[in-house]
Amino acid sequence: MKKIILILTILILLSNNTFSQVKKYEIPDYKLIKKNIEDKSSNYYYPKLLERMTSNDSLLNNEDYRHLYFGYVFNQKYSSYFRSPDEEKLIKYYQSDKINEKDYNEIIKLAEHSISLFPFDLRQMNFLAYIYHLKGDEISAKNISNRFHKIIEAIISSGNGEKCETGFHVISVSHEYVLLNLFELQNNSQSLVGNCDYMAFEKGKYKIDGMYFSIEKILENEMKPFDGK
Repeated sequence: MKKIILILTILILLSNNTFSQVKKYEIPDYKLIKKNIEDKSSNYYYPKLLERMTSNDSLLNNEDYRHLYFGYVFNQKYSSYFRSPDEEKLIKYYQSDKINEKDYNEIIKLAEHSISLFPFDLRQMNFLAYIYHLKGDEISAKNISNRFHKIIEAIISSGNGEKCETGFHVISVSHEYVLLNLFELQNNSQSLVGNCDYMAFEKGKYKIDGMYFSIEKILENEMKPFDGK
């Protein structure tokens, strides 16, 4: 998987779309986001915005992606612990040292199906971009890697990870590990601190001792079966 992350990072660099230095962050205003994405006259009306993202509209900016990513928690299909139904079929390819050319189309079909069920399935998006790259379809590879990159930027723009109050907001626990991989950080423990996941690192290994991820919307989603909402 690290190999795939590396390939995707290279694709992003080749597309001249490197991660911007996010100097400021803004904690998501979920009430405002919900209002905007439900307003049919708004530029952030969710169905139209989602259609633009899935058709690889390069004009979508960070605020658009913030509405897409954080706004997805209001979608009836949102499940904080989504697991791809194609995971078992794809895992043999993840673990393979070399992927056969004859398998490219099957992997693309499976990954695209998974993304159609959860538009922010970063693991499958990552793998899909990698397979397109292997196949020689650089346009599709860059389109998918650009989408991946913009979603990551939306997450990074939500906090700084230094404390729970300013933790990076995520809508899936799996996204925490995607960020750690991209930052080349490895945690040695994970704990729940308030509404945050705290990823602790080996003492002295990095410039920081750990990173906070706000999982308030994940926790709310977990409670829905019990509160009747």
